[in-house]
Amino acid sequence: MKKGSILAVLLLNSLWLFAQNEVGPEGHKLLWVFLFLAAVTVAFIVSGRSFNKKSKKERRPFLQLKKLSIKLEKDANFYPDNLILTVKNTGSTAVDLDKPLLVFDNFWLKRKFKIKGMDNYNFYPLYLERGKTHQLKIDLNRFYSHDKKLKKFPKTKIYLKDVKGKRLGSKAVFLRKTLVKF
Repeated sequence: MKKGSILAVLLLNSLWLFAQNEVGPEGHKLLWVFLFLAAVTVAFIVSGRSFNKKSKKERRPFLQLKKLSIKLEKDANFYPDNLILTVKNTGSTAVDLDKPLLVFDNFWLKRKFKIKGMDNYNFYPLYLERGKTHQLKIDLNRFYSHDKKLKKFPKTKIYLKDVKGKRLGSKAVFLRKTLVKF
């Protein structure tokens, strides 16, 4: 009992000793700081736009978004012969596409191929303007003739990068039935 009361007195006494009268920031000063920062930001944006008085074709957007819509379709449900890659530039700027990377995936093994073009025509790197669409037909039989084991790989995936190496997106399809989708 004595130890408990001594402990309580010491704890209460220490709270009284360390208590301080802190004064927080005043509300109107915080409001003025916030308004000043907002005014500087608005002035920066307005001045940046007024200096860049260019025609609409030459004007670059304030935020340059590189966004692609990628669709990978197969011509048959199982064991397709062709894949059709459709890329649409939905961003606000043009994109320089590098060679797509086609990956055959078999859970433990991956085989990677860079696609240079179609029908013996090389057209990569490809400059894709805003709102434009690019379609590529990929003949899988050429890959199967290169390596017969690729027919057993259930999944293919395509990766798209820009010329600078930034990854823009990927899409995958299953070529045959599997017990587990990976």
